[in-house]
Amino acid sequence: MKGKARMATAVVAGLAVVVLAGCTNTTGIDTVKTTALGYDTGDIGTADLAAGRGHFRDANYGLAEKHFRKAVELRASNAEAWMGLAAAYDQLGRFDFADRAYAQLLKLAGRQPRIVSNMGYSHYLRGDRKKARLLLDEARRAMPGDKVVEANIKLLRAS
Repeated sequence: MKGKARMATAVVAGLAVVVLAGCTNTTGIDTVKTTALGYDTGDIGTADLAAGRGHFRDANYGLAEKHFRKAVELRASNAEAWMGLAAAYDQLGRFDFADRAYAQLLKLAGRQPRIVSNMGYSHYLRGDRKKARLLLDEARRAMPGDKVVEANIKLLRAS
């Protein structure tokens, strides 16, 4: 009887191995296609950029940062997303991250007056008046009479 029990156990174990082997995916990759997302990542980046702008306008800087960061992750060549991300970090007081975003933006878009103006405002927020003044003066020379630059210089003088 013990021999039959061992034989039965061996047969059951063998069947279990065969059955379980059929349940595994030998490639390790799920090849099932899904249509749960009806848009491509380009649309996501555009949507996140728009959401970031809206949240920034509404002074929801944490949400703005989230959406600008996602837009940058989806398309690292998006200068507007980098600018928004840097400005959101400025408003959150995360100047270390703002500096990194501005550095990426400068590599991507070059030293444009609007970027320099934002960097000047960033230094104003930090309390670094000397650096803010240098950057805002540079922006003013490149964009004389610009309302944003003039407003930032006025803020700087009043502080």
